[in-house]
Amino acid sequence: MKTTIQEFDEKIIVTMVGSLDTAAAIDAEETLKPITEGDGKDIVFECQELEYIASSGLRILLDVLKKTKAKGHKVVLRNVNSDIKNVFNITGFINLFEFE
Repeated sequence: MKTTIQEFDEKIIVTMVGSLDTAAAIDAEETLKPITEGDGKDIVFECQELEYIASSGLRILLDVLKKTKAKGHKVVLRNVNSDIKNVFNITGFINLFEFE
C-alpha cells in the first residue's frame, strides 16, 4: 500500500492506494501517527484508489478519528468504493465516519 500525506493550511489530505490489509497496517500506522500529533487539523482520506481494507485498517482509521475528534476536528473519507463502503456498513463504522 502507498500512503501520501499533503498538508494544507486548514486540512490534511491522505491519499491511500492499494490494500490496507494486515501486512500494510503496521507501516500505515507509523505513517499516519504524525498527523494525529500536535494541534490537529481536519483530515480527508482520499480513497479513490483504495482497493481493500482489513479489520486492522479499520482500527487504524478509528484511532485517527478518535484522536482528531478529541482536538475538535473532523475526519472525512472521500471517494470510497462500494465494496469498502459495504465493509464500513457491515461493521457499523458507517455511522462513525463522514463520507463524501
